[in-house]
Amino acid sequence: MSSTMSTTPTATDAMRKRTRLFMIGAFLVAAIAFGVIAASGINQNLVYYWTPTDLVKAGDKAYGATIRLGGMVAPGSIQKLGGSAVAFDVYDGGSRVPVRTSTVPPQMFRENIGVVVEGTMVRGGFFQSNRLMVSHNNEYKAPEKGHTMDQEQLRKMIEAQDPAKGN
Repeated sequence: MSSTMSTTPTATDAMRKRTRLFMIGAFLVAAIAFGVIAASGINQNLVYYWTPTDLVKAGDKAYGATIRLGGMVAPGSIQKLGGSAVAFDVYDGGSRVPVRTSTVPPQMFRENIGVVVEGTMVRGGFFQSNRLMVSHNNEYKAPEKGHTMDQEQLRKMIEAQDPAKGN
């Protein structure tokens, strides 16, 4: 006696095939949606920490990018522009960058204080700031005469002002 096996698909096989195709399709749709969201939104949320020297070296790459620029307020550069608007230069011992902000400066804002400004470089040749933070801690130490800040000190100061860290 010979037994023959049936090779015709059953209803269960057809259901498994539909389920598998549905899962593959759902996975592809989710992957494409994730890719679109990541590609379109990630650049808008990046914030770069730069010194004035970094900004000058970047050239055209600096325009339009959201940047946190850190350095010292240059002596003699603070100008009131009307209302709460202020213009000043930020320097790091190597380069100076003109900054304009319409935000109210903190009470501690003055010449020769460390600042971090958030905004973007504009084609008008200045850095447009929408946020101004001064560098401070609980300990006061008078700066030495003619004190300049090196690149490593500036980077530490900028990172210390990161609001995500609670500063």
